[in-house]
Amino acid sequence: QVQLVESGGGLVQAGGSLRLSCAASGVIYSINVMGWYRQAPGKQRELVATITSTDSTNYADSVKGRFTISRDNAKKMIYLEMNSLKPDDTAVYYCNAGVQSTWISAYRAYWGQGTQVTVSS
Repeated sequence: QVQLVESGGGLVQAGGSLRLSCAASGVIYSINVMGWYRQAPGKQRELVATITSTDSTNYADSVKGRFTISRDNAKKMIYLEMNSLKPDDTAVYYCNAGVQSTWISAYRAYWGQGTQVTVSS
């Protein structure tokens, strides 16, 4: 089994910063794409940012220039540095990873339990 555990969420004022972390553990042979998604109340889950094993990144237009995703392959962790936070960034943030458990198994998507980010105006 594979577990993803997020940390770093909290309450921050508009304009402030937060750094989220996600650690992957368990039976892991390889991880390809990892990413952050978020879901605000009453809305669908949406992509925030993704990063490949070779550090190629992709961001939602709404966070470009404010958020930075990074990855530590040795530690099996990703991070999301969030700056200039806005009330619209309030959501539960989820970590996602595509994991291959053995060299012959297919990649499977795993999700963390989520961490709440609340930005007050």
